[in-house]
Amino acid sequence: MSPTLLNTTGPAWMAAAVVAGAAIDDDSAIIDMAGFEGVILMTTIEDSVDTGVATLTVEQNVVNSATGMAALAGAVATLISAADDDLNGKLLVVDVYRPAERYLRVNRASATANIAYGPVIAVRYGARKLPVDAATAGALTSITSPAEA
Repeated sequence: MSPTLLNTTGPAWMAAAVVAGAAIDDDSAIIDMAGFEGVILMTTIEDSVDTGVATLTVEQNVVNSATGMAALAGAVATLISAADDDLNGKLLVVDVYRPAERYLRVNRASATANIAYGPVIAVRYGARKLPVDAATAGALTSITSPAEA
């Protein structure tokens, strides 16, 4: 087994893209952190309008349920648009190391003016058991010292 990132992480899709809106309140799927030390949660901003506020907030729960999810202190990434389209292609990213509770999700929100989001992707890291079973992530390819095609 080569020591590649894909052998030691658990990438996962958590939510679809969200069309532009000035009052978005969108919760992702819930991710199970059992067997991992931490997770990087991220989404792209696909479109922004002057004064739009884009926010990604991480929430946790002891059970796999939307009921009882609570925002983590400090686990928020926010950008404010200063001109139309200035945030397009930017990322909102939060890294949660050793969450206190097993289940996490993110909430994407917008305020003031339109923001559109890309999908939410999670990359769990610090796997306690290797290699990580990535069967649910999709098609993953890892190569070592590749020759030209």
